[in-house]
Amino acid sequence: MTLAMDIPALHEFMQQAFPQVADDFLVDRLDPKGLTVRMLIGDRHLRPGGTVSGPSMFALADVAIYLAILSRIGPVALAVTTNCSIDFMRKPESGRDLIAEARLLKLGRVLAVGDVLLRSDGSDSVVARAGLTYSIPPAG
Repeated sequence: MTLAMDIPALHEFMQQAFPQVADDFLVDRLDPKGLTVRMLIGDRHLRPGGTVSGPSMFALADVAIYLAILSRIGPVALAVTTNCSIDFMRKPESGRDLIAEARLLKLGRVLAVGDVLLRSDGSDSVVARAGLTYSIPPAG
């Protein structure tokens, strides 16, 4: 499987399509099996008590699958999340970026299904696991 977009192209797409959040995310690894995305954690991602908020973890999982899909099909801005299930398993480690490892389980013409494991940078412990489905708009 050849990739339709490489890491610089994914970063450029995020800057153009989602400039309000693009600087929060960095693709660390990309290959035909999936990708790794880093969320650069700042104060805006924290909830009281200093832990990363659930909505921030959801955003990371969602962006990771979105970029995994785009890496295969090209820059389709209107691909959208149709389902997400996320299990929060433990508190992320304080003061560390979050890392998402995303893989596509199915990439069809209309739907894409994938899963994501979230970890604190430098840790092997899974913080959250998400399963996502995306709708891919018809070409044209």
